[in-house]
Amino acid sequence: MKKYNIEKSESEWKEKLSGEQFRVLRQKGTEAPHTGKYNLHFADNGDYHCAACDAKLFESNSKFESGCGWPSFDESIEGSVEYIQDRTFGMLRTEILCANCGSHLGHVFDDGPTNTGQRYCVNSASIEFEQ
Repeated sequence: MKKYNIEKSESEWKEKLSGEQFRVLRQKGTEAPHTGKYNLHFADNGDYHCAACDAKLFESNSKFESGCGWPSFDESIEGSVEYIQDRTFGMLRTEILCANCGSHLGHVFDDGPTNTGQRYCVNSASIEFEQ
């Protein structure tokens, strides 16, 4: 099992996070589409951080409206995200985790409309915005 810079027991994470954050970040849950506070949140300056450990993950200028119902980014900050093959639900996807604490963020797809070709589909419950 991989070692992360920030490691806590699941009971410690449960104390730190809200119920929804724990379900998404630690149990690999997904929030309902079009319900997250950052889905339609756009700011000129700032960064999106991991809601579990506060590691910087995405810059505000990488966020775009994808219409998928979850916050979408076309790139992550280098080294901030870990990529894991996900074969759940009969699909082959790439799960994204915070590289600092191992918390589930969402998935990345190769269908983005920008030059990167990437769409990081992230749960609002897994991130916090800091300006």
